[in-house]
Amino acid sequence: MSTQLIANAVIGLVLVGFLAYRQATWRTLDPARVWRGPLVLGLVGVVVLAQAAATVTALDVLFLGIEALLAVAVGLAMGSMTRFRVTTTPDDHGRTLESRTGWAGAGLWLLLVAVRIGLDVVGGHLGAHLLTSTGAILLVLALNRAARALVVDQRVPRAASGMMVR
Repeated sequence: MSTQLIANAVIGLVLVGFLAYRQATWRTLDPARVWRGPLVLGLVGVVVLAQAAATVTALDVLFLGIEALLAVAVGLAMGSMTRFRVTTTPDDHGRTLESRTGWAGAGLWLLLVAVRIGLDVVGGHLGAHLLTSTGAILLVLALNRAARALVVDQRVPRAASGMMVR
């Protein structure tokens, strides 16, 4: 097992654990924060991939495409299962709307990670080595978060009629 693979596993587990916990807990809805995570993850992923001296093969593109589709599908599902509630006390910025995806959303995270690991193993055996890079992992997470943010952004106005969101 390579050091890169171990580092990716640790980074992935920490990120997934953190995001799964956040999915299961009620958090004040901040529209800027909903998009900040995907943008940061995507930017860092692109920078890390750009610094890699790896050759991109057609097999890499195929497997990355499959992972991207899976990440977007899971993100859309997570966004649609997001629940909203109004708090009795506004936060420091006057917001009273909270959201969470719940344990079902955390379960989708685990599914995404399990399928991604499986694709990485299969792709690695077939010669698609770009999949195991940290940049690819961050881009997949960014796509997932962006898909979720897109759905949540569309649903907030209906859920927030008369509630302080911003």
